[in-house]
Amino acid sequence: MMHAIVARQAGGPEVLELDETARPVPGPGQLLVKVAAAGVNFIDTYKRSGVYKVSYPFTPGTEAAGTVEEVGDAVTGFAPGDRVATAEGVDCYAGYALVDEDKALPVPDGLDDFTAAALPLQGVTAHYLINSTFKVESGHTVLLHAGAGGVGLLMIQLLKARGANVITTVSTDAKEQLAREAGADHVLRYDGFADRVRDLTNGTGADVVYDGVGKDTFDASMASLRIRGMLVLFGAASGPVPPFDPQRLNAGGSLYLTRPTMGHYLRDARERRWRSDEVFAAAAEGSLKVRIGARYPLGEASRAHEDLEQRRTTGKVILVP
Repeated sequence: MMHAIVARQAGGPEVLELDETARPVPGPGQLLVKVAAAGVNFIDTYKRSGVYKVSYPFTPGTEAAGTVEEVGDAVTGFAPGDRVATAEGVDCYAGYALVDEDKALPVPDGLDDFTAAALPLQGVTAHYLINSTFKVESGHTVLLHAGAGGVGLLMIQLLKARGANVITTVSTDAKEQLAREAGADHVLRYDGFADRVRDLTNGTGADVVYDGVGKDTFDASMASLRIRGMLVLFGAASGPVPPFDPQRLNAGGSLYLTRPTMGHYLRDARERRWRSDEVFAAAAEGSLKVRIGARYPLGEASRAHEDLEQRRTTGKVILVP
């Protein structure tokens, strides 16, 4: 048996309850991982609340790090005792979780379990956004929302290492300080940010806007772009964007709009390892600083969700079984 978080219906954070359930058994091609820490992400809140449909009873969590306890038949790349992480697991808010071998990421020796759990989803997201969705090059001007969040703090560092001019938005003075420490060139509040971006770029606008906020920022994000700029809408922390008329892209300056999702940027084992190896190596050597803003015991998953949704957190939020 093991402890796991279980929701029996859609609802607010209060539907998340600590329960005792059977420990899973690895099938062919699977690893049974003893979870050292699980990442808490907005997608978990969407599933819990019913925005994304799931079957109940439901255990959240796709991101975790830990140690391989058992391997199923036909597993060749991992053995008991290996340390692994994943952004594509299932039921990770638990003491043990099953991970498909091809979705398990080796954790280098220089990386602790908590940092390894904080990196897969947000680190890989940051990697594909700046390398593949829009390939940022030296001299590009980037507007990044929520610069003090988990993805935001990682992206600022990766963007500055590439030579970009980084403008970011935050909601408080404390978050502004974190964004500046990460290397942001300009830190703005959300009110009137489109006009400020125009001022900072001599009227030109940003080459790309990375928007994980969604409904509350979408229109002004589009207004912040230069001619033929790209709006990368990669999240909806404030809610989904309403139906959209493509003619607005023409009127705004032949703009581009994309709504990427991580699964389409992890198409095979080679792509997975390219992204994860680069991010893990940067964290292990210290050139990429990973901020774990809050750690909660597994049984306090409901409080972790509430704090995340109320914007009380910075950096990464993790659960510790």
